[in-house]
Formats: sequence, C-alpha cells, structure tokens
Amino acid sequence: MSAVLPQDPFRSVPLQDLSRSVPLQDLSRSVPLQDPSRSVPLHRLAHARAGDKGNRLNLSLIAHRAEDWPLLAREVTEARVLALFAHRGATAVRRYDLPALGAFNFVIEDVLQGGVNGALNLDGHGKSLSFLLLGMTVEVA
Repeated sequence: MSAVLPQDPFRSVPLQDLSRSVPLQDLSRSVPLQDPSRSVPLHRLAHARAGDKGNRLNLSLIAHRAEDWPLLAREVTEARVLALFAHRGATAVRRYDLPALGAFNFVIEDVLQGGVNGALNLDGHGKSLSFLLLGMTVEVA
C-alpha cells in the first residue's frame, strides 16, 4: 500500500515509512549542546501557542521535557517577556505557572495594537507572536 504526499503528487511513499517520524519530545535535543553552559534559543527547550482576547495576548509555553521546567521558570520571567514585547506597546505581563503540565501561561496586556478589530497590522490575533517568544535566549548552565 502506498500514499501520495500532496507536495509531490508523483512520488509514492510506503505507509510504513510515514509512521517513522521523530517524536516531538526528541526534537528539542536533536542537535546536542556542545557547551552546556551557554545561551540557547528557547525553541530548543519548549514550544508555544498564542491566542488573543481583545488587546490581550495569551502565550502558552510548554517544555519539551519535564526536567527543563525549573530552568524555564528561572529564565523566562515576567520582566524578560515584558522587555521582549515592549516594542509592541506591552504594558504588563502576568505569568501563571502550571508545573503539573510542564507549562506556563503568559498574559500580555496591550500588545495587539487594538486587537483584531482595531489593529492595522497583519496579525491582529497575535498568532505569530509565539515565535518571538521562542526566539528568546536562555542560559542552560
């Protein structure tokens, strides 16, 4: 049995090959750290989701591995997130810790330039702003 991938309709791949993907938790460590006492981008340790409510942005940050949660708690502070989004007019950040989920929820005020109905930017919902957070560097020492 074969499956046809949509990006290349002329290439057939056996179905069993499609099931051999790398588990999500392994992607964060796919390139080993050469020097364990250095800065790395946050996307190496976590993934994120974004959503909006008016002019308020909710960002969820979820550790790839549970053992990295304390490091993220130490490095990804309300002050650092506020500084990261200051250029977009953010006025306040609240962080809600969810240790049982290995996650955090950040609520960022006044960052969406009026929200979906008032903003003239291309991303009034703020969906792409999770990538801004994931670009932040953290110390892994």
